[in-house]
Amino acid sequence: MNIIISGGSGFVGSALSHRFISSENQVSVLERRSITGTGTNIIECDTTQPGKWQRELLKNDIIINLAGASIFTRWTKKSKDAIYNSRISTTENIVNTLLQNKNKKITLINASAVGYYGFHGDEPISENTDPGTDFLAQVARDWELEALKAQSENIRVIICRFGIVLGRKGGSLEQMMKYFNRYLGTRYGNGKQWFSWIHIEDLVSAIYFLAANSSLRNAFNCTAPNPVTNKELTKALSSALKKPVLLPFAPAFAIKLMLGEFGDTLLKGQRVIPERLLEAGFEFKYPFIEDALEDLIR
Repeated sequence: MNIIISGGSGFVGSALSHRFISSENQVSVLERRSITGTGTNIIECDTTQPGKWQRELLKNDIIINLAGASIFTRWTKKSKDAIYNSRISTTENIVNTLLQNKNKKITLINASAVGYYGFHGDEPISENTDPGTDFLAQVARDWELEALKAQSENIRVIICRFGIVLGRKGGSLEQMMKYFNRYLGTRYGNGKQWFSWIHIEDLVSAIYFLAANSSLRNAFNCTAPNPVTNKELTKALSSALKKPVLLPFAPAFAIKLMLGEFGDTLLKGQRVIPERLLEAGFEFKYPFIEDALEDLIR
């Protein structure tokens, strides 16, 4: 198959590219800058703007859209605009091209996030749960709606609602390990908030699984089947790293002071279950946080 990935040189995109290439597929990557030594065809472009890059889309069987500015920053009006517009503009440009497709069968796999649901306390969340009303929920909702405009007889749209992705090189785990290795690791606030996570290997396998099963459409929670609380995560990470937790906790007010509105994502969270993936027969290699951390830290 021919696959094209927007944001394909990032943390998730690089792992996906490697998986598809290792299965003897042809992979192209849409990126703002030229990158060498990846084994992929790099198309240098700004996907938030219409351009020649759009001509490449219809040459592919699968389009994977991961592009978007990072949410892991203090949210100002400028950063929130970048978070929103980078996702919506890229997806709009992809969809406008796909709507010109007449006959070819194409799959669009569009990233989203469990932030779609907003905050629900201890309530288990499935794909049928309604969207939230906070900023991240609005971003995810509008992002998904834009992608779903392409849904048709010939265009299959899959929405992947990512949890926190844990991997060796990059992502949240790398940042958390820095604190634990300095004996500064601890829980956030009361530690009761849920943390919906997924091992990078399971995420890549899930996307590959969804791409390969032509009967599957619409939204899927891409999270491990056993979410943990922040307190449980802290304990598991401390054990895996063999670094004791010396600090009692990071006060909620301090997190809010440092991160502003973004602090809510660390202090509230969601208890997300990958109901549709499990129903479709996908098997997780790392369903429990202890096994995932043991593999990644080893």
